[in-house]
Amino acid sequence: MGKKGKNEKKVKGAEKTAAKMEKKVSKRSKREEEDLEALIAEFQNLDAKKTQVVETTCPPPPPRLNASLSAHPEKDELILFGGEYFNGKKTYLYNDLFFYNIKKNSWVTSEIPNPPPPRCSHQAVVVPQGGGQLWVFGGEFASPNGEQFYHYKDLWVLHLATHTWENIKAPGGPSGRSGHRMVLSKRQLLVFGGFHESTRDFIYHNDVYAFSLDSFSWSRLTPSGSAPSPRSACQMTSTPDGAGVIIYGGYSKVVRVRPREQKWSWSRLSPSGNKPPPRSGFSLAVGPAGRAVLFGGVCDDEEEETLEGDFYNDLYLYDTAKNRWFPGVLRGAKSEKKKRRRGKRSAGEGAETKTEEESAPQGPTEVVKEIVTEDGTVMTIKEVIPGPQDEEEEEEDEEEGSALAPTVEPCPRSSAMATSRQGKLYLYGGMFEVGDRQFTLSDFYCLDLHKMDQWEVLVEMDPKTQEWLEESESEDGEEEEEEAKGAEGEEEESAEDSEEEEGDEEEHPSVQEGETVTDYQVRTEQYWIGVARANMGLDAKDKKVSKVALAMAKVFYEDQ
Repeated sequence: MGKKGKNEKKVKGAEKTAAKMEKKVSKRSKREEEDLEALIAEFQNLDAKKTQVVETTCPPPPPRLNASLSAHPEKDELILFGGEYFNGKKTYLYNDLFFYNIKKNSWVTSEIPNPPPPRCSHQAVVVPQGGGQLWVFGGEFASPNGEQFYHYKDLWVLHLATHTWENIKAPGGPSGRSGHRMVLSKRQLLVFGGFHESTRDFIYHNDVYAFSLDSFSWSRLTPSGSAPSPRSACQMTSTPDGAGVIIYGGYSKVVRVRPREQKWSWSRLSPSGNKPPPRSGFSLAVGPAGRAVLFGGVCDDEEEETLEGDFYNDLYLYDTAKNRWFPGVLRGAKSEKKKRRRGKRSAGEGAETKTEEESAPQGPTEVVKEIVTEDGTVMTIKEVIPGPQDEEEEEEDEEEGSALAPTVEPCPRSSAMATSRQGKLYLYGGMFEVGDRQFTLSDFYCLDLHKMDQWEVLVEMDPKTQEWLEESESEDGEEEEEEAKGAEGEEEESAEDSEEEEGDEEEHPSVQEGETVTDYQVRTEQYWIGVARANMGLDAKDKKVSKVALAMAKVFYEDQ
């Protein structure tokens, strides 16, 4: 009996502890959200001080992912907005705006008063009305340590003709979320899916909302039929007739939603052809003739406590009219094809034998490249060049001549930004992983979807930009100790720690009134170099120390 009584006490004690932890988690979640809202408000106050549009010619944008890349509806321009960057220690969120001039191959950054606050994993859609508009909905903001998240439910429009931002306040819209998808379907914006993450929960959505560009009002759609399961980071594109959308992603499911007699309904599609293998984080853009172009992505292989991903740089095309997948295999440059034909005519029987060998069916070819970063990390990148296409594509190749394997192509990656303009696919940035390290890219490519011959490199990948800051074992130990204390309810020490951190920050050079981040970095450069050198050690390279110092100065400036 005594033993039973002890067991009952243990059970009740565990339930009591769980209830306390649940209450603490709830309070912490609410407190964290309030902290992030205050931080976002600070960013907006800084942006509110801007009174005029300032456009500056600039180098290509720095590395980032989960930004939006859109094609201007009337000009040969691409529009890049927002995004995030993580260097192993700190998460940076952006709300900067870049314009890329396709003909001049040049970048311009545009500072416009009262922009949306910094965010990533949002959605942006361009519409031609009013001289061109860029509509932005949702996304997320993360704390610098990447442990707290705030999900937006705001709707913004950038008037491209006047270069002005406008916050559209319409009730009844989707809840706060990121990783959702939004497309233009006739005169309305359709929003599907996404997720919401907090200390308490992690919720996926499969709801559908429509925003009317005529009445500026939200409505929630309730399609009949079996809806796709809740998900985020899928891809969605309008049907050729603009009357519905096609959604792809998550367990290779493909579904279509389209209106019938002013009502919406879900229907399941079973596309033919060569389907892409399972993956997430792939990029999608709509090419000529309504063909959706899928690039790259990652397939995670999880075993017990390890998680490794296979990254892709392949292309797949989905014909929305024929409901058919086929691989997008590059044919090689035309000049090289002509040169090979001349060699065939002049080389005699030996050349004919070689041609037969080359034309024989072959499987995928794996090419391994190694890139060395500034800190000596070797990034081994495997690129798989697909084998022969399906019959329809082979017939097209036979008319144009034998194809050559592409000599230049983007390295495998996920979460790259993609868009198309006048039959060309533009691909910017993204990320891939080497072991525990995550590398964010800033390279820029273009592919002519009519020719499908070769990638054009607009901005090369610079290994020197691949920064990753490792956390020391002492830092890890301190974090674990703090978490353990928090679990035991010793919150007073955490409060003291935060007060000490605030006190330490006050010792840094203060930001002067009206001082820009660049001015502050220049004025306090030597001080922050000293701080960075003390943290990184005497063996650290001067260039890397300077980089970290500038980043630290920027972080402190943004926190003020």
